[in-house]
Amino acid sequence: MSKPTPEQLQQVARWVADGASLAEVQSRLAADFGISMTYMDVRFLVDDLGATLVDKPEPKPAEPLPEAVAEAPAEAPAADSLAEPAAPGAAKVSVTVDTLARPGAVISGKVTFSDAQVADWYVDEMGRPGLLPATPGYRPSNEDIRQFQMLLEAEFQKRGY
Repeated sequence: MSKPTPEQLQQVARWVADGASLAEVQSRLAADFGISMTYMDVRFLVDDLGATLVDKPEPKPAEPLPEAVAEAPAEAPAADSLAEPAAPGAAKVSVTVDTLARPGAVISGKVTFSDAQVADWYVDEMGRPGLLPATPGYRPSNEDIRQFQMLLEAEFQKRGY
């Protein structure tokens, strides 16, 4: 892993000041400078710079459901869930967070990628992320990974990590 130059660090600080998320900074580092960093390394880099991530505005509450749908009994989910709204033709990824983290993890859950493949995910006590796909050898698309990272970042911010 190559380290960013002072000029590149200034650019990272500008991105964060302009409202970029950690996942966006990670993507821009790779695309603009050819620097590949893990999500946690980017988080540490931003902390070392003293940059403050800008909170995105909370989404507006959904419109009330039509009467026929509102009367249908709803099942309570076992875990919190967060789904990224998909643009037309875009991949849809959804993430759930376990109410009780798996052993050795600070936080864990499940992710369903746009191709309906499912994987367990976790962040261990050292801050290292892990992904355990249900299908051995499965690798999600780059777009799915970007959406997954943004959803995780939103969950981490919501929970104060």
